[in-house]
Amino acid sequence: MQLRGKQKRFLRATAHDLRPMFSVGKNGLTETWLDQLSGALDKRELIKVSILQNSDATVDETKEFIESNTDIQVVQTIGRVMVLFKVSADKDLRKISEEVAAI
Repeated sequence: MQLRGKQKRFLRATAHDLRPMFSVGKNGLTETWLDQLSGALDKRELIKVSILQNSDATVDETKEFIESNTDIQVVQTIGRVMVLFKVSADKDLRKISEEVAAI
């Protein structure tokens, strides 16, 4: 699903109160980390990821790595925090994506 402006705005507003669930640390970006991130997004559809100060990866590198290797979409980046969205594979857990599709 390619997100339009209003849909991104809705997702940003929904993610406002969330705390970062994942972080990129000194180990950097790995396939294992990406698999765990994808699994968490299958359950929640919308999460925040923070990039720690001691990380070698930049925000742009992390965004490129996530978007090129998965179907996860980066909705927003604020400083060293990114908001990520992915439609859940489980139809019972698709609450946010159904609201986004209706917009």
